[in-house]
Amino acid sequence: RPLAPRGLRDAPAAGRALATGSLPDLALCSTAVRARRTWELVSAEWATPPPVRYDRRLYAAGVTDLLEVVREAPADVRTLLLVGHNPGLEELVRALASDGLDDTLDRVREKFPTCAIAVLAWHGPGWPALAPGGALLTSVTVARGGKR
Repeated sequence: RPLAPRGLRDAPAAGRALATGSLPDLALCSTAVRARRTWELVSAEWATPPPVRYDRRLYAAGVTDLLEVVREAPADVRTLLLVGHNPGLEELVRALASDGLDDTLDRVREKFPTCAIAVLAWHGPGWPALAPGGALLTSVTVARGGKR
């Protein structure tokens, strides 16, 4: 199904919010129409968007499947962006984060709304070694654009 009007407003705001930090080296995006459109609107906010890989495994995926896809990221990718769906992404954030700065982990446990951006930091030998409880949740932003 197509992206809802709220998604059309919020996705560019997500792109602007992401642009204030470190842009990803690679984006992994679900093949769903809504996810693809979200990616188009998010990446349109950046002067030089990173490459994107569309992966059907991200659609309706749980933690195990999402983690499998992430572990396949190339070794030279330092910052990875996932564009997908809940509840899977919310569950992945909670599974990966051993802790969070300030109240970020509590906020994710309470609610992870549409167009939420969770930033996790991880220092490991490579993506294949990423494991549950191995990351720090550094921030959570809920991008909102336009009038409600």
